[in-house]
Amino acid sequence: MSESISARVGRLVSGSINALVDAVENAAPEVVMEQAIREIDEAIDEVRAELGRVIASKHLANTRLMQENNKHDDLAEKIQLAVKQGRDDLAEAAIAQQLDIEAQIPVLENTIGEASAQEKELEGYINALQAKKREMRKELQEFSEARRSIPATAAGGDTATRNAGVEAKVGKAGEAFERVMHKQMGVGSGTGARDRTSAAQLAELEELSHQNRIRERLAAAKAGAED
Repeated sequence: MSESISARVGRLVSGSINALVDAVENAAPEVVMEQAIREIDEAIDEVRAELGRVIASKHLANTRLMQENNKHDDLAEKIQLAVKQGRDDLAEAAIAQQLDIEAQIPVLENTIGEASAQEKELEGYINALQAKKREMRKELQEFSEARRSIPATAAGGDTATRNAGVEAKVGKAGEAFERVMHKQMGVGSGTGARDRTSAAQLAELEELSHQNRIRERLAAAKAGAED
């Protein structure tokens, strides 16, 4: 897309009225209005398509989270069984899997949270666009009725006054809508490349920490089995 969804919604909701005011002096203002309404319909379809993708992504993340939680609970039972059978090797392997699952769960939860927020935002865009479309339809109807009500003898001699009246009506309608603001988030990256020695040391430290957590959980599992 040449512009983001939020920017397009903001332009349509807050800027189209002013664009119509500029176009009223052209030969066919009704055609301009109809085109603007069609653009809103296209934007609604685009937002709905994006909303569908977000909902699908949220559903997949929810499903994965439920599966990982179930797997974690199943491993907990297997750890207890392995400890009772004196199979520390099996218990350690299961604990290692549990730690991997626990590392993934916050990411899945964050994905779900972000999808929920985006879903709400997109639904708000759709509501705003639909409201704008209703407003523009009403303006188009009033404009057409106003043109039909002008006597044919006065149609050619009072163009400036007529255009001024239309501009006033369009401007008044535009005041009913707030500008849609979209969030812009920037992520800075100030991390540099570590030298190979530091990277190796950090990897070794991480592995030692991982093994220590396995031993701590194994000890806790043994203590629980003795109670």
